[in-house]
Amino acid sequence: MSEKEASKLSQAEVDKQMELIKRGAVELVSEEEMRKKIARGKPMRVKLGMDPTAPDLHLGHTVVLQKMRQFQQLGHHIMFLIGDFTGRIGDPSGRSDTRPPLTEAQVMSNAETYKKQVFKILDPVKTEICFNSTWQAPKNFADVLKLCACSTVARIMERDDFANRFRNNLPISLHELLYPMLQGSDSIAMESDVELGGTDQLFNLLMGRHLQGQFGQEPQCVLTVPLLEGLDGVKKMSKSLGNYVGIDEPASQIFGKLMSVSDELMWRYFELLSDKSMADINAMRQEVGSGQLHPKLAKEELAMELTARYQGEKAAQEARQEFNAVFADGGVPDNTPEYACAEGEDSAPIAFLTEAGLTASRGEARRLVAQKALSVDETICEDPLAPLKKGSYVIKLGKKRFLKLTVK
Repeated sequence: MSEKEASKLSQAEVDKQMELIKRGAVELVSEEEMRKKIARGKPMRVKLGMDPTAPDLHLGHTVVLQKMRQFQQLGHHIMFLIGDFTGRIGDPSGRSDTRPPLTEAQVMSNAETYKKQVFKILDPVKTEICFNSTWQAPKNFADVLKLCACSTVARIMERDDFANRFRNNLPISLHELLYPMLQGSDSIAMESDVELGGTDQLFNLLMGRHLQGQFGQEPQCVLTVPLLEGLDGVKKMSKSLGNYVGIDEPASQIFGKLMSVSDELMWRYFELLSDKSMADINAMRQEVGSGQLHPKLAKEELAMELTARYQGEKAAQEARQEFNAVFADGGVPDNTPEYACAEGEDSAPIAFLTEAGLTASRGEARRLVAQKALSVDETICEDPLAPLKKGSYVIKLGKKRFLKLTVK
């Protein structure tokens, strides 16, 4: 949709766009304003900002990128903002302490990785990449004072994270208080019509809307998306919690991790991450509910779609074949590690499991054997102290950990 082709859209056309835009969204401020912007028939300027504070993106980050892609598919102008300037401050959203500052070199290195990864989702030809140092770095102190005059300390302290830290006598650095103002001023520089973000970003997004009004611009609409639950289905996806799926991970890991999610969480992932229509997803869910479709096959469709998106169709097919060979047909993965030990005490499960790195300690090894989680050549092992005789064995611990063991 080019500006020359722009003409007022019908109510039905607006409704169709709104259905996709609202899919999986948590909050929209405001629907009435969004409808008016869409109805003009002119591509909206849609902004998404990310500070490159870490080098790798996981599926949790892609929820909002998927929403961005939907706007792109509807013909709107997509602006992906890399916060190379604000990244040196660190977004205080959801923080109970001050982020350690990043160097310019760290930020730019991470930014290059971000650009590569986001184009696995967004169309690079139709995406405008922006760096907020372009307009933030040249600001002088008078510009900062003018910006600060547009809000109040009371307004900034409405943020839950600031209020909680203040109440608990935890330090809040002055530069952190400026962060929402800087993010908001990005919207002025970019003249955005819509800004997207996670639910934890709502305060910052609304600040952009407020500041645009203060500077004589039409305020942007704000759309938030949920924070994706990790593989455990409880806490939000996070690399530090180990419940994440990295989009740059090998295909076998992406596929295997997605096959491990619960049958219920699978539908959440479908809604927020899949390109399938909600009609198709709901139809599949009904088939699973009625017993016409096994949930494993539905989950396999999700795993195939996402693995292919990030690692290619061929790698996804190979990952599925390997997964089924290992977990459905009782095979052993090609990349199974090998370990050799001497006959005697070293060949007892309590010893080789720990020495080979399958368990963190002998206590963990003992506990897992007691739980009947260890099999040796497909036979459950019940004695963690019983040494194995000379020979070669396939060790399986739980459902996913394998070891080719040689006892000399």
